[in-house]
Amino acid sequence: MRSSGILLPISSLPGKYGIGTFGKEAYSFIDFLKNANQHYWQILPLGPTTFGDSPYQTYSSFAGGDYYLDLEDIYNDKLITKKDLLNEVRPHGDVNYDELKITRFKLYDKASKKFFKNLPLDYNDFINQHQNWVIPYARFRALKTHFNEVSFNMWPRDVVQGNISTELFEQINDNINMHLFIQYYFYKGWNKLKEYANSNNIKFIGDLPIYVSYDSSDVWQNKDIFQLDENLNPTNVAGCPPDAFSEDGQLWGNPLYRYDVMKEDNYKWWMDRIIHNLNIYDVLRIDHFRGFEAYFSIPSTDKNAKNGHWEVGPGYAIFEELFKHRPDANMIMEDLGYLTPSVYQLLKRTGFPGMRVLEFAFDGRIDNAYLPHNYIENTVVYPGTHDNVPLYGWIKTLSDKQINQIFDYFNIEDINDIPSEIIKAALSSIAKLAIIPLQDYLKLDEQSRINTPSTVGCNWKWRVQEEYLNIDVSDEIKKLTKKYYR
Repeated sequence: MRSSGILLPISSLPGKYGIGTFGKEAYSFIDFLKNANQHYWQILPLGPTTFGDSPYQTYSSFAGGDYYLDLEDIYNDKLITKKDLLNEVRPHGDVNYDELKITRFKLYDKASKKFFKNLPLDYNDFINQHQNWVIPYARFRALKTHFNEVSFNMWPRDVVQGNISTELFEQINDNINMHLFIQYYFYKGWNKLKEYANSNNIKFIGDLPIYVSYDSSDVWQNKDIFQLDENLNPTNVAGCPPDAFSEDGQLWGNPLYRYDVMKEDNYKWWMDRIIHNLNIYDVLRIDHFRGFEAYFSIPSTDKNAKNGHWEVGPGYAIFEELFKHRPDANMIMEDLGYLTPSVYQLLKRTGFPGMRVLEFAFDGRIDNAYLPHNYIENTVVYPGTHDNVPLYGWIKTLSDKQINQIFDYFNIEDINDIPSEIIKAALSSIAKLAIIPLQDYLKLDEQSRINTPSTVGCNWKWRVQEEYLNIDVSDEIKKLTKKYYR
């Protein structure tokens, strides 16, 4: 069935508490989507962010982010006061993560102390449902705080190995409880929001990075499945080789997996991770799919990716195992970047759709896979992703050669008509699903960009203003959706 949706991170929602949350503005956006005749809301990973506040670098593949909790829900449960709530009110501008890190945890510490004096009836059910990760994760975060946020391999050796003395446990117990409280309210809020979305025929597309952060509960709990030395430092890390866009390549720094070890227990950690996320979302997008076919390995001591090399990945074996557990898995594979015939073959074998990005289409080649006339039905098309500049900023970066190709392709003569033609091309294409970033519908430029790859400090901060999400905009989206039978 042809359908469409909108890409917008939860953090980019409007609201008065400094960042988008699972509060009333999220419900209002679902109403906006419904009125616009959309069926999907694509978001970014929801984990607790680490370095650079990137949702692709988190403390856990399983835990929820610290700042998405609906504060008014906590207030209604009488765990904080009206004054506490008012103290969290912030201007409606961009996200200030440094400020959130200070204010939110003070609030959560106070609320969690009251919470644990009178636990709700479903708390133990929550802990039992997530027992394989939630308590180890809470201990990891509490230990991080206790040891001044240094990387886990710099903790005392016995603690690194998971041995926590009674004395240390007593010192960190309140902090452990605070993180358990955060996870309880995260999943309470998320489940309620998802239920509302689904009841309005809106499905969530979640996002799962292929790699995890080194300094994470994932690595601390599962050291044997990562490429680490005897001091638990990564021996090789992830990235991308040099190309036309970067002569040094990209050095991501994530630890690489030991697929030989994972194979011995039928990739159990991967199964737990994927199935957990399939249970959270309606559809799951896997970032950097090509890493399953072959991954780029860079010596951890290098300063760039020039000396990296390709290693063979697990291939279809992971998906074969997944289908044993979840034959109904509904997933999208991010197959962008440097691809080989074997990557295409693997994608075809899984049966999952890949992605097409229209901003990558106009390089002068008529056989460019991102041009609409080269699409297959089993694909998901985007004007751009969260890593791209929005269309009204993108047109400012185009060369004369690209502009002329676009003019010829769409039979237009005005550069300001390009964004609307790109949106129409996505919606009218044969691709079974079209996802449009909200900024493109709102005609916003580069100031609304979510992320600029290989940069730190200015990303993941943009938030939409509430007045933009009005009935006129949703009606215009609905008109386009109906026109192209989405």
